Amino acid sequence: MNTPQPQHHAFAYLDQNSFLKASGGPSAPYGIAGLTWDGSTTNRSGARLGPRAIRLASHQLCDGIHPHFDVSPIEHLHDCGDLPLPNTGLDAMRARFAQLLPGLLAERHMVWLGGDHSVTLPILRALKAHLGRPVAVIHFDAHCDTWEDHFGEPSGHGTWVYEAINEGLVVKECFTQIGIRSSGERAARDYVQDQGGLIFTARALRGRENGEQLAPVMDAIRERLRAHGNPPVYLSLDIDCLDPAFAPGTGTPEPGGMTTNQVLTLLEDLADLDFVGMDCVEVAPPYDHAELTACAAATFVWTYLAGRIAAGGR
Repeated sequence: MNTPQPQHHAFAYLDQNSFLKASGGPSAPYGIAGLTWDGSTTNRSGARLGPRAIRLASHQLCDGIHPHFDVSPIEHLHDCGDLPLPNTGLDAMRARFAQLLPGLLAERHMVWLGGDHSVTLPILRALKAHLGRPVAVIHFDAHCDTWEDHFGEPSGHGTWVYEAINEGLVVKECFTQIGIRSSGERAARDYVQDQGGLIFTARALRGRENGEQLAPVMDAIRERLRAHGNPPVYLSLDIDCLDPAFAPGTGTPEPGGMTTNQVLTLLEDLADLDFVGMDCVEVAPPYDHAELTACAAATFVWTYLAGRIAAGGR
């Protein structure tokens, strides 16, 4: 006799103090899913443990009422658990993920907890099919992720931007990178800009913390979106956009990065854009200290969700 296997919904063990508690039920308009995959990391593995760490860190957000937006996402949110993805290889993971994506996107506005950054490419493929058009992307990262190959392999967590642009999944003129600072050849570093997009390096952002100081960045994003008919926007946030002082728990930390204040300012002040989804990736708990990285990730996801609700989005 076949014994039914239980579904593992990681939020089930969380108490009433978790802002990510799935109290919205199956009909909730927003969803969270964990992507426990790190088979494409090029330095330190461990990002497959990120979803659980982010959920645990969300305990510190108490009742979840955001101090800027004055709303809580709890009643609007359903946890879809950690998706049953194989860890045998990138192609196998993406093939299974591609089977699950259409149903999840049809049901709700999704936020994805990674996992390494290779998970973003199948999400963009599914979003284009779901929406019937390419999306704009706001990409926080230390790395440009525009390499043409992954250390001899055709795809990985450092190639997804190059692949997304070449597959026509994104409006390349509305692709914005924020926080870039890693080593790399010029062709890769400047690839998005060479394709007509925007790049705001971490060096260019030094000393800019508040809304007034970061206004030129946000104005440039808005102007570019308007010029191209205000396409829907996807947010991809690699936690290593932050300086290791704020996020030590990641596979490839890069000194000289952004502060949590900078990221929060941008997330809060851009909340009225037509976002259609978000991922937060590359949280690697084995290298974290005092849950600094997981807390930052949970706060970014919370801020994104609260901003969507405050803006009346879906």
